[in-house]
Amino acid sequence: MAQVRKTTHSRKTTARKNTSARRSAARKRTKRAAPKRWSQRVTKESDALDLKRGVFKLTSPRKIAASLKRSAEHSARRKSGAYRSALSMLTFYINRAGKTLPKTQRERLEKAKVELKRAFGRE
Repeated sequence: MAQVRKTTHSRKTTARKNTSARRSAARKRTKRAAPKRWSQRVTKESDALDLKRGVFKLTSPRKIAASLKRSAEHSARRKSGAYRSALSMLTFYINRAGKTLPKTQRERLEKAKVELKRAFGRE
């Protein structure tokens, strides 16, 4: 009769350990996805306004306000009044840019708020 060799552990646990080791190695190799830019998506796909491209890069606060007003009045996607939508989109852009927004650009956008109020007759 053949002699049976005794081991300290069964083959099943060894196979299980190897499988879990392969899984964790695969997880480590998988490249993490880039973080989602939700604020960028909001400005592009939001129901607030259909914005003209580069509106916040304009050099004149009056032009920025006029463009926002035109967009707000012609947008079919906004849910609230034109003034409210335009002002909230401008404020959203200022807040999302945060500390990275240059001082001159921030001042220009703050002046655009005043111009927007003037354009809608809400002084």
